[in-house]
Amino acid sequence: MYLKKVLWATAILGLLICGFVTYQIYTAIFGPNTQFNNEEAYVYIPTDATFNDVKTVVEPLLKNLSTFESVAKRKGYITNVKPGKYALKKGMNNNEIINTLRSANIPVRVSFNNQESLSALAGRIAEQIEADSVELVEAFNDPGFLDETHFDEDSKLGMYLPNTYEFFWNTSAEAFRDRMLKEYQRFWNENRLAKAKKLGLTPNEVTSLAAIVQKETVKPDERPRVAGVYLNRIRKGMLLQADPTVIFAIKKETGNYDTIIKRVLYRDLEMDSPYNTYKYAGLPPGPITMPDIASIDAVLNAEKHDYLYFVVDVSNFGYHMFAKTLAQHNRNKVQYTRWLNEQKVYR
Repeated sequence: MYLKKVLWATAILGLLICGFVTYQIYTAIFGPNTQFNNEEAYVYIPTDATFNDVKTVVEPLLKNLSTFESVAKRKGYITNVKPGKYALKKGMNNNEIINTLRSANIPVRVSFNNQESLSALAGRIAEQIEADSVELVEAFNDPGFLDETHFDEDSKLGMYLPNTYEFFWNTSAEAFRDRMLKEYQRFWNENRLAKAKKLGLTPNEVTSLAAIVQKETVKPDERPRVAGVYLNRIRKGMLLQADPTVIFAIKKETGNYDTIIKRVLYRDLEMDSPYNTYKYAGLPPGPITMPDIASIDAVLNAEKHDYLYFVVDVSNFGYHMFAKTLAQHNRNKVQYTRWLNEQKVYR
């Protein structure tokens, strides 16, 4: 009788222990293990990260790191860490967390606009993907890549079309650059190439002119008209005489692209630079900024007219007054020069 009681007690105790262990295992795998209050939290796992690196990243987000590690071992994740950006949902259990980190790398939206140098672009992109600015600059300037793609020191800026793109966060510098080349090649389709050829311009020359047009006017609806002015001057063999090219020449010479120049002076027009369109005929050797796609299309679809000159319209800022003759242009220019002097804008 006593033995039977002992056996029953042992059996019950065993069942309790098994139940407790089963509960612990179930809780470790399927019980909620997040401790953040937002609906989701983003985790960034670097390239070549170890499981210890992952633990450092996720520890602030978890209630229990040891159960996370236990499940990670069971699922083979500790030897199969994958880099990327991952979204952990509030209330996720360890099983769901591991599954997410193993297979749910989410893309990031990468945007850039009108940088004037590749180093500025690198800084902008490095804020959005894993690659740092040094790696990006090296990739952008790689001699082998430039030689293979027929870009040079002056034209390489034009390969990068300002827009918003989707990348995985762990994209390398080379992969980013190569994707931008594909986007450039996709942009210059047969239709755009035909329009450029009709204008007598190469894609690089169209981009160079579009950069000038964009710097001249902030109004997209005016850009086709401004583009038409410069195309008229090119056809007549006139100097472009575009102030933004002079400003860029000064920045390029000094290496300080943050320089603010509101007024181009006569002495600036004597600067010996292929970007100085007051001194050298034709288009500059490359773009002075990254023009928007809309600006490139404004050149390809330039307005047809007889204007050869334009100047800021102080009665309607953002827009310009256009002229067909130099005499008319000089009359228009008086109002702008007077306004600059009144505002004491001397540089």
